[in-house]
Amino acid sequence: MKNFRPIFLFFAIAVQVNAQTSDKLALTPPMGWNSWNNFGCDVSEKLIKEMTDAMVNSGMSTAGYNYVVIDDCWQVGRDSAGNILADPNRFPSGMKALADYVHSKGLKFGVYSCAGSLTCQERPGSRGYQFQDARQYAAWGVDYLKYDWCYDEGQNAKAAYKTMSDALKATGRPIVFSICEWGESKPWEWATGIGNLWRTTADIRNYYNAELNWGGLGIVNIIDKQVDLWSYAGPGHWNDPDMLEVGNKGLTHDENITHFSMWAMLAAPLMAGNDLRNMPDEVKSILTNKDVIAIDQDSLGLQAIKFIDLGDHEVWVRFLKNDELAFCFLNRSEIPWKEKYDWQRQSIYHEDKSARFTKTEYSVYDVWAQKNLSSTNTPTELNIPAHGVMMVRLSKIH
Repeated sequence: MKNFRPIFLFFAIAVQVNAQTSDKLALTPPMGWNSWNNFGCDVSEKLIKEMTDAMVNSGMSTAGYNYVVIDDCWQVGRDSAGNILADPNRFPSGMKALADYVHSKGLKFGVYSCAGSLTCQERPGSRGYQFQDARQYAAWGVDYLKYDWCYDEGQNAKAAYKTMSDALKATGRPIVFSICEWGESKPWEWATGIGNLWRTTADIRNYYNAELNWGGLGIVNIIDKQVDLWSYAGPGHWNDPDMLEVGNKGLTHDENITHFSMWAMLAAPLMAGNDLRNMPDEVKSILTNKDVIAIDQDSLGLQAIKFIDLGDHEVWVRFLKNDELAFCFLNRSEIPWKEKYDWQRQSIYHEDKSARFTKTEYSVYDVWAQKNLSSTNTPTELNIPAHGVMMVRLSKIH
């Protein structure tokens, strides 16, 4: 690396843990599919059944994706008793029947609501109906609730989300609670024990680098906002940089790989947002890469840290179980990143203050090429395309 200076990093595992995390849910980041990024309000019983079938037939469920989540626009009103109503034209069999269908395929069922009086698309929200809605969701067989923050009407975010969290817990049904407050009140500081995951930014958009005037963010813009959040993530409580845009128009093949790789490094929920019925093989191969998914789902639950920052070139590292590590070399520039990376030029310190690499040799496995490279005793050749990554897993050589 030009102008490289060795970086010595002391990584104390200081992840904040709250014993109140409900029911030991989401001990690894949730994986599934959500309707919003590709379909917006165009949701229906037919679509959800087809996506459920496609999740099974495509191999997505075998790879670990198991939640099928309907986002906004499924609800149209309330009955005379205040019970939330699904659109009878789009969901003629009702939500209980749809949940049963999803469950019959070995998958789990999720819905969307909002802490405000209205959802973001101006459908009925849950404010004032939290316990009633939670009971209804449980009766339907809901396993996952995404809870948004539109029309919040000046509520205190922590109090509003705790009310729905308490309502879900009171049902006795284990329901993963996804807080979608956009990071405005720093939920990573208060949401452990209230939710199982919390959004850290405004909505993702299918751009590599963009900050839209209404707050939407591209892939690297979201990555930048995760740098200081690593200590808040862990089993049962995850930082959520938003759903995946992999397979949607707007990103190149290399950018899709970067997106998926960095979400895995960040221990992020992996909620696909593409059309599973019409996945090109190259998209399917990204979303079902077992080696990348294994890093995302590592049971130690530690989020990656940015180890080296050289502007256009970054190196991220994630500590894994069994004393393994994952490295992701991120090339943000418009030209390829070519060099030999010398593992011996820096050390990584764990909380026991023992230097890695200086005394221990690791094998280097490229998770995208799916092949073993050299060990850390010799430099690794980097040839990373523009907007691309190289992602490797390091294991001790005994």
